[in-house]
Amino acid sequence: MLTPARLAVWGDPIDHSRSPALHAAAYRELGLPWEYGRQRVTEAGFPAALENLDATWRGLSLTMPLKNVAATSAASLDDAALRTGAVNTYLLTDDGPRGFNTDVGGLARALREAGVTRPRAARILGAGATATSAVLSLAELGAPGVEVVARRPEAVEPLRALGASVGVEVVPSAFDAPGTPDPVAVTIGALPGGVDAGAGIRPYAENGGLLVDVVYGNWPTSLAEQWLAAGNAAINGLPMLLHQALLQVRVFVGGDPAVPLEREDAVLAAMRVALVGG
Repeated sequence: MLTPARLAVWGDPIDHSRSPALHAAAYRELGLPWEYGRQRVTEAGFPAALENLDATWRGLSLTMPLKNVAATSAASLDDAALRTGAVNTYLLTDDGPRGFNTDVGGLARALREAGVTRPRAARILGAGATATSAVLSLAELGAPGVEVVARRPEAVEPLRALGASVGVEVVPSAFDAPGTPDPVAVTIGALPGGVDAGAGIRPYAENGGLLVDVVYGNWPTSLAEQWLAAGNAAINGLPMLLHQALLQVRVFVGGDPAVPLEREDAVLAAMRVALVGG
């Protein structure tokens, strides 16, 4: 039996999180009597909360606003966490917390599941933290270039450097002057939840291919509505949530997000049922 066996998701707010249902389904399927809860933890309170964990704790899932402070507090970082400066998973060890970013792999897996493989052209709407993971996800799929549309083009500069480090050309564009955008195979909506996309997004909807909007509450979003009105497909962020959670389970069970679980197909199926039910 793998011990210790306590896990939780931390963030602020946290009551909406579907992680407890996803992880509970996975550990039931694996026959592991692990406890997975949730706790409201603010960025300011994160160091003290981490310090108070005892030897019964195995790991943490981390959501906003903790991803950046978790990266600076980790004893080690995987490549995705190192490149993004964001951690959403802690494996707690005697040598300190090992930090991972499974958002990158989770989005890449969700895109593949939606039929996106090696897109010749892709677009990201927004230049915040989610866009950073999106650039790396598209690089993982072999996209040669990505257009990033932002309200402030200067916000794209860090993404250009990140893209260059993984062989992806990142081209900035502005929301207020779309003209007629070039057609792309896939668009990743990385705008904060609740943001009104506005009428100016219509040209992007008409030429944006499949929309993968990372938001999964209050669906369809205003962004998705414009995609659907333009006759293009749109999916929400639940597939990304599902697959990043599966990679977290890999970390908690075996210590490596790249190593599949035993009976992983059954585990994923159980998590998918829990997600729909949640």
